[in-house]
Amino acid sequence: MGWFYGFKLHIIINDQGELVNLTFTAGNVDDRKPVKQLCDMTVFGKLFGDKGYIDKSLTAWLDEHLDVELITNVKKNMKAKDIAWLDKRLLKRRFLIETVFDELKHICHIEHSRHRSPAGFMTNLLAGLIAYCHQAKKPTLKNVLIGHSLPQVA
Repeated sequence: MGWFYGFKLHIIINDQGELVNLTFTAGNVDDRKPVKQLCDMTVFGKLFGDKGYIDKSLTAWLDEHLDVELITNVKKNMKAKDIAWLDKRLLKRRFLIETVFDELKHICHIEHSRHRSPAGFMTNLLAGLIAYCHQAKKPTLKNVLIGHSLPQVA
């Protein structure tokens, strides 16, 4: 019998594909729980996330305490909300974060099941994140008119 470590990696990247902040949680933890910890004073402007981050109280807290606007798509059973034209365009380019996760998994090999100890798991995860940070070409957000503050992607 071997070891298995179920985890979720939560990252915030900028428009240049660079890691701004990250944390990881156990696989059974709600996606919204680590957002306040991730969004410290280094995050500003707009934060784009998937439907797992929808929460009125979280959106209000980010806006009130950090002046960060959380923008997500709506779920199928929700009413459509008004989103600015530029925010809609940027939300459609949320695939950038999925591209970063794909590179972390397949190029930097952070997702495999050969860990024989918790130390081996952490070593592999940190080595993969360091390898990603040192890549010369990262996925970037291009060809979009960007206003006064660059968006963040979650």
